[in-house]
Amino acid sequence: MNEDINRIKDHIFKNMQDNQAIDDNLIIEEIENHVFNDSCFTGKSLSEKAGLIKTACNLIVGYNKIQELMDDDDISEIMINKNKVFYEKGGVIFRWQDTISDDEVALIIQKIGEKSNRSVNSLQPISDASVEGGLRTNTVLFPISVDGNIITIRKFPKNPFTSQRLIENMFLDEKTLLFLKMLVKAKYNLFICGGAGSGKTTLLNVLSEFIDSNERIITIEDSVELSISHIDNLIRLEARKANSEGKGEVSIEQLIKTSLRMRPDRIIVGEVRGREALDMLQAMNTGHDGSISTGHSNSCRDMISRLETMILSGKEIPLRAIRNQIRNAIDIFIFVSRQNQRRVLYEICEVIKDDHTDIRLNSIMQYNRKTDQFEITSEFNNIEKLEGYQYVKS
Repeated sequence: MNEDINRIKDHIFKNMQDNQAIDDNLIIEEIENHVFNDSCFTGKSLSEKAGLIKTACNLIVGYNKIQELMDDDDISEIMINKNKVFYEKGGVIFRWQDTISDDEVALIIQKIGEKSNRSVNSLQPISDASVEGGLRTNTVLFPISVDGNIITIRKFPKNPFTSQRLIENMFLDEKTLLFLKMLVKAKYNLFICGGAGSGKTTLLNVLSEFIDSNERIITIEDSVELSISHIDNLIRLEARKANSEGKGEVSIEQLIKTSLRMRPDRIIVGEVRGREALDMLQAMNTGHDGSISTGHSNSCRDMISRLETMILSGKEIPLRAIRNQIRNAIDIFIFVSRQNQRRVLYEICEVIKDDHTDIRLNSIMQYNRKTDQFEITSEFNNIEKLEGYQYVKS
């Protein structure tokens, strides 16, 4: 088998290396033609030839040994810890039965670099990249990762989650979904928060379904993850890190400022991590109602503290002024979390619009772990934007 694979590799590299425009489909076609037409494979059965083609495609075009995990649409995350491989399926993390060699890990890192045009080496040992086809990757090289090279691959579903699938998966219930739909339609400013892999981007994608198709939307992301297909007037902006010489960086902060000159109806910031938080809040405060963003936190209340810290990391602003910005900009915090081995929408809080020293939240809906139900916990008070919408108070 190894000898046959080497023959195929030599043929492909010899015949196609000079053509820089070759795409994966042409390489796969050339592999198939070579295996079925070259005399050295004449004595092999159809199943043997199919096995050779699959192995060669995985090695040359795909991600080698872990390609079978990449091909499984139910797997959402693949984690390579040196020679161990873990994957997440249905919200549960499993250990893969196979191991992976250092050379195979190196080949996967090389393939990610080729497909994303992002280099990772001793000078740049940490790399975040988006790969066309629905992948977000993070790579950390040895010795930064003490025990060996680490790769984390987030796979985005080929068929993005719909609102109905969220209900079927008990991420939320129909009543909560209708409430969120109303908030999006009425152009409340929403902030979705939660831990890593808790479903922030999934929920953001679903909520974007409810945006009117005639609006002008600008999305801003560190790595492209959002999938918005029904908006014609859509602009997608992606940040860029500096090169090895420290040049060429385009930050989220710059993109938010630029987006304000593009006449957006709404601005969607995929994830806020640092000093760009202030620009996001100011954008929400300057007439761009209906904007949505996400961030990492352990609760709605914790997200407020994190936003304060983000802003203070960039500028010296009185805390009271920061809290006024948050209070005036954000109408609703939505916290998503992992509960009972699945992702759920855990809590929806409205920001109370008053002049209190602290930012006060009113919890409107919450997930009850004991009953596994979504419960209304308080009356929704901030109904000023609901003119023209039927809303029955709880």
